[in-house]
Amino acid sequence: MYTSKIIGLGKYVPDNVVTNDDLSKMMDTNDEWIQERTGIKERRWAEKSKGETTTTMGVKAAKIAIERAGIDKDEIDFIVFATLSPDYYFPGPGVFVQEALDIKTVGAIDIRNQCSGFIYALSVADNFIKAGMYKNILVIGAELHSYGLDKTTRGRGISVIFGDGAGAVVLSRSENDKGILSTHLHSQGKYADELVLKAPGMGNRWVSDIVADNDPDDVSYYPYMNGQFVFKNAVVRFSEVINEGLHSNNLSVSDINMLIPHQANLRISQFIQRKFKLNDSQVYNNIQRYGNTTAASIPIALTEAWEEGKISEGDLVVLAAFGSGFTWGSSIIRW
Repeated sequence: MYTSKIIGLGKYVPDNVVTNDDLSKMMDTNDEWIQERTGIKERRWAEKSKGETTTTMGVKAAKIAIERAGIDKDEIDFIVFATLSPDYYFPGPGVFVQEALDIKTVGAIDIRNQCSGFIYALSVADNFIKAGMYKNILVIGAELHSYGLDKTTRGRGISVIFGDGAGAVVLSRSENDKGILSTHLHSQGKYADELVLKAPGMGNRWVSDIVADNDPDDVSYYPYMNGQFVFKNAVVRFSEVINEGLHSNNLSVSDINMLIPHQANLRISQFIQRKFKLNDSQVYNNIQRYGNTTAASIPIALTEAWEEGKISEGDLVVLAAFGSGFTWGSSIIRW
């Protein structure tokens, strides 16, 4: 059986930097309040005037990843795009990437698993390659939150957290023992309403209902999060799924060279770091600069860690995520 290996990485974040002080001019909040609860100092928000969308950001990250992979775009034979913020309700952004990159008519699939979306996308791509179906798969995680946030005091618990951006990797067939060793995926739908965006949706309130009511107090089309409950579940599931990945490969915590957790909240990452007794050089965080970019957070952080020389050949790299659904997962990689 083949293995799959990351051969190219890329990221894109908008130029527009939004600091905590900037947010304090929009809502009742301040830098100290935000940093204490999330660790975030600033985030990037897309600019409509520049025509930035989830797809355009994903395409920019993908171009960098393909160039660094050293392959021609037409050697890509499948596309996996993870996002909770597609340009359209349908079709998803995968097909728009195929068109924008002028790649031949390969398959494209969209993954809607929110914060754990990139781990799920990586797992799908990994298994396609291991099965021998594809050779080079473009995997993208991209999010545009800022256009859909409640930027008033009412929505500050959510809007201060999220940022925009995209990350991408090219996953390629390999026949040695390096690459993705395993991926591990889980869900627990009983807690779906604890981190949710209910409208528009066929099973809840569709656009026609919202337009007909024209109710300024209807918050169903803004994201909701039970922050403390999510935090308590996240720290448990992060630990479980990291250990699951290590144990399945007969590895231990001491083998970890780099842990890149989903950038949901710096306090969650710090909790996991303390629990596993990892030092600062073994955990990569960039939420301070970008906020929570959901499906984009891991590929952005992975790309930056690699660019900064924090990941070397032969290193054991662990990726882990937890989020809406609840869904969570991990990937164990021998670089």
